[in-house]
Amino acid sequence: MDGKIFYITKIKLQELKKEYEELLNFEHKKSLEQEAPKILESEDLNPEFVSFQEDIGFLRSRIDELKNIIDHHELIKSPAKDRQGVVGLGAKVKVSVDDQKDEFVIVGTLEANPALGKISNESPVGKALLGHKIGDEVVVSSPVKITYKIKNIKYEIS
Repeated sequence: MDGKIFYITKIKLQELKKEYEELLNFEHKKSLEQEAPKILESEDLNPEFVSFQEDIGFLRSRIDELKNIIDHHELIKSPAKDRQGVVGLGAKVKVSVDDQKDEFVIVGTLEANPALGKISNESPVGKALLGHKIGDEVVVSSPVKITYKIKNIKYEIS
């Protein structure tokens, strides 16, 4: 995960920062208010202690993950006017595939949700469309060969 840039929208960044702050507060409260169970129960390891340690581990892992994203993000912004005819991050792309129309927004991996029409810039289709213009035909081979003809490109990112 180190060195990776996370492409996110301003709204997603706000959500992640809010979750990060809430988890830090929760961790702080938990460490102040809740006493850790004893390690040993008779001669055996106390299962409550193991469970407590796992909970703290998961919580700390998520906090670290969020911190990494916040520290290594790049906001998705609308490109300059002269670049808005080219598919990039944040572009809403209308395509035709075998006379069927489809539309999706190219986003970073953290916001991808194909069911909502948001595909990742790292997905086979997203990666193939990046850098292309209206009228271009893009062939994606995964696992079947599909040709996407770009009909329209629009940026609506704030």
